[in-house]
Amino acid sequence: MIKIIHNSRCRKSREALKILIEKKLNPVIIEYLKQNLNKIQIKEIISLLNQEDLNKIIRKNESIYKERYREKKFSESELINVIYENPILLERPIVIKGNRAIIGRPPEKILDLFK
Repeated sequence: MIKIIHNSRCRKSREALKILIEKKLNPVIIEYLKQNLNKIQIKEIISLLNQEDLNKIIRKNESIYKERYREKKFSESELINVIYENPILLERPIVIKGNRAIIGRPPEKILDLFK
C-alpha cells in the first residue's frame, strides 16, 4: 500500500500525487491538515523517513516556526510534540511504501521508493 501525507494547497504535494496517479499506484491520501495525525503516526513517519537530521522534516519557512522554534534542535520526542501541536510544520509531501518513506522535495524524488 502506498500512502501520501498530502496538503492539497501545496504545489509540490499536488505534483507528487500526480506522479503517483500517473503511475497507477492508487495511493491512500492522508490530508494531515484535515485529519490530524496522532503522536504514534508521527513517530512512525519519522522512523520510516530514517532521517539522520530529524529537523529536516520541519518546515522552517512557516511563521509559527520562525516565531517559536527558530534555531532549535529537537529530540525525537520534542519533534513529535511540536508536529502534533502544529501540523503545518510537517514537511510535505511524504510518500510511504512499506517500511520506507521519502519526502517529495523535489516531487520526482518519490520515485526512489519504487526502484
